[in-house]
Amino acid sequence: MNEKKKKRIVLEDGTEYVGYSFGADGEKIVELVFNTTMAGYQEIISDPSYTDQAVVMTYPLIGNYGMNDDDYETDTPSISALVVGEYCDEPSNFRCSETLGQVMERYGIIGVEGIDTRKLTRRIRDYGSCKAYIADADKEAASLSEKLKDFKAPTDAVARVSTKEIYEVKSTDTENKKTKHVVAVDCGMKKNIVRELAAHGCDVTVVPWNTTAEKILSLKPDGIFISNGPGDPTDCKETIEAIKALIGKCPIFGICLGHQIISLAYGAKTYKLKFGHRGGNHPVKSLKTGKIEFTSQNHSYAVVDDSLKDTGLEVTHVNLLDNTIEGVECKKDKVFSVQYHPESAPGPQDSEYLFDIFMANMSGEVKQDA
Repeated sequence: MNEKKKKRIVLEDGTEYVGYSFGADGEKIVELVFNTTMAGYQEIISDPSYTDQAVVMTYPLIGNYGMNDDDYETDTPSISALVVGEYCDEPSNFRCSETLGQVMERYGIIGVEGIDTRKLTRRIRDYGSCKAYIADADKEAASLSEKLKDFKAPTDAVARVSTKEIYEVKSTDTENKKTKHVVAVDCGMKKNIVRELAAHGCDVTVVPWNTTAEKILSLKPDGIFISNGPGDPTDCKETIEAIKALIGKCPIFGICLGHQIISLAYGAKTYKLKFGHRGGNHPVKSLKTGKIEFTSQNHSYAVVDDSLKDTGLEVTHVNLLDNTIEGVECKKDKVFSVQYHPESAPGPQDSEYLFDIFMANMSGEVKQDA
């Protein structure tokens, strides 16, 4: 861990917060967001959907159980920074192999502790997700604020975090002899999605985000999966065009960014939420069953409700906190998607049944929501 070096966080409007450095040193311009999950910081910092973002953790103590070798959601984390109330550099857990600070230093992730994270979170809730400059505390706040005004956020986040080569993962379901072949389009996919598909009896072929429809069909899939990922879904033009061409060819399942891409492929529109949904306790209602699921979420964008008219998509799930769309489907095409994360990691496992529905679609069975 670094010495108690002071770091300054300056927001677009000039608001500033001063804390202390841990993890990697340096300075970055980031998008500042918050996450209300009480545990699971390892999965959060290794989730590719957080590319270019600084995550403010509302739970006050972070780092107390260290980092282990099994729970990474990507091999190379691309989150920009982590902001916490109190950082623990002496973890206690039998699975711990490194401290959080050591991992963050290795991957260039800036850490700031000693911030009043509840106050900062309220600021983000009022102002919205915003650009912020993280730098040494001796840098003048006014000059950092000026630099923020001219900064243009990159639009190539998905291209940076997607796999560059096709690879395969075999089914781990030893009792299921009806293995299905799924082509998973990697837009920044979490490892636990592949683990879940494999555990449900899928041989998974993972392809880059910009793989053409022709190439995907040449792999002879029983089903197609579109993953989560960072940034604005409208930046994924190649993926949207590929999904347009694949609709009706075989069952399709999308999660998070994949949900937005499917909606765009059908002609719907998306918009950026004020401060997004990031946490492990978001209530979502299934309009089919009336049941409420507690879900894991991490997204900045949502589907415009009115834009679904005449697209062929039907709303299946809604968020009970703000009534945003959390799921859509087209029964005729065997296409469905959810905005939240049924693979969890971290978060509750209420929504795992969605993988069973995908399996049933590929098998030609009729499977109702759990």
